[in-house]
Amino acid sequence: MNTAQKDSPHGRVMIVDDSELNRRLLHRYLQREGYETVLSHDGVQALAMLREPSTSHVDVVLLDVMMPHLDGYEVLSAMKRDPHLAHLPVIMITAVDDIESVVRCIELGAMDYLPKPFNAAILRARINSSLVSKRLRDMELEYLEQVGRVTEAAAALEAGSYTSSDLDIVALRSDALGQLARVFRTMADEVQAREERLKMQVRELQIEIDEGRQARKVAEITDSDFFQSLKGRADNLRKILEAPQGTGRKPAGMHDEQGASTSDHPGMD
Repeated sequence: MNTAQKDSPHGRVMIVDDSELNRRLLHRYLQREGYETVLSHDGVQALAMLREPSTSHVDVVLLDVMMPHLDGYEVLSAMKRDPHLAHLPVIMITAVDDIESVVRCIELGAMDYLPKPFNAAILRARINSSLVSKRLRDMELEYLEQVGRVTEAAAALEAGSYTSSDLDIVALRSDALGQLARVFRTMADEVQAREERLKMQVRELQIEIDEGRQARKVAEITDSDFFQSLKGRADNLRKILEAPQGTGRKPAGMHDEQGASTSDHPGMD
């Protein structure tokens, strides 16, 4: 693999050709034009590199048709079957210039077709056109992904797991989606604040309800005949304990055993 001018604003182009001379010619031309290049000598290596995270960021593929191991048709077919590679624009560059080959490449999903030896002006125009298509597709994918973030945030809000930071990236957009994210975030924060206040009020009400229930239970006990009888006996016992010793006075309702026996036998002195 060989690369040049990393992070080029012009885009990153992969050159797949089994001819070292052709790879060098294309590499030097594209380098002069300000593109970053990634070089591959056959289709097997190209597919492996495209699927490798460290080298997978490619904007356009220049693909030779006639190569050993995997020819350009097979590589193109494999790319279009791979959902991670299907969106990449592919320009076929080859010495084969018959119409059937051109039709086959287009049918397999190639964006364009250029014969060797390539015309520099036409190649530049084709690459720039492919880059525009790729960037529009990238913007579309990014937009759909961020729409999904808003949808997920709405579901998280309903489930009670939403956090305001969920929409930070989307809210930075300057378009209608960004405005929607900012409005949604403000509304979601207000909803969460109201829910928290409501939960606090419910907790306070629950405390009041529990206290009321406890008060009713106490009232039911203290108002019962059994409790009043116990209370009367306790009052009488307290009066006995508080009365001076030797007075012989008994609280009302209390009498000693002798008095009780005398009253039970009238006529006895």
